[in-house]
Amino acid sequence: MIQYNTIKPKVYIETTVVSYLVARPSRDVTLVARQQATQQLWAEYADNFEFVISNVVVSEISEGDPIAAQRRCEVLADLTVLDMSLAANMLAQDLIDAGAVPQNLMPDAQHIAIAAVNGIEYLVSWNYKHIVNETKRQLINEVCHAAGFQPTTLCTPIELIEEIQVKEKIDTRTDPVLEECYRMKEAFAAKFNSMQELYDYLVAETEKNKALGWKYLPPPKPQNEDNNEV
Repeated sequence: MIQYNTIKPKVYIETTVVSYLVARPSRDVTLVARQQATQQLWAEYADNFEFVISNVVVSEISEGDPIAAQRRCEVLADLTVLDMSLAANMLAQDLIDAGAVPQNLMPDAQHIAIAAVNGIEYLVSWNYKHIVNETKRQLINEVCHAAGFQPTTLCTPIELIEEIQVKEKIDTRTDPVLEECYRMKEAFAAKFNSMQELYDYLVAETEKNKALGWKYLPPPKPQNEDNNEV
């Protein structure tokens, strides 16, 4: 199938995801499901996205047991780290002030703010208390919008995988009519190097088609032109 979007969406990997990724296998049904989903996202869908982190993540995963901390750091070693910024710091404070994130968990506010300020499409987390919390998502989005930033989609690895699978079902379905239409559109677009070239071509085609009897609706008059009429 023709691929039109070659830019991979970015996914901010929050600390809880890393912990599940390297944690020892569990017998708890819920934990097993989260571990498997995290591993699946990492192993099967890494090519769909560009995974990124921040220094907040690096600092948090460095805490605790030294051996576990080393495993967490090693698995993230090749990922891009987003720089901190004044804008992200201000947005994090806005999230705290609005009650979207508790005052005593400022790093969680930083995760959300850094992702939003950097235009990251997704933030994956297992932190149901303060990040992927259904009762807080709307407020988080409102705070981000008010600060002038497009909110990042906050989701669990399971939710992100489900979204990918839905898109794959739509995008990978072969539709010969659409495929032929796409080829036609690409062939036509390739004839022009600028918008002006396309415009000039369409003007010429308009005159030619009018002569052949095609009926054309004239464009509406500019509003200021109507206001000037007596």
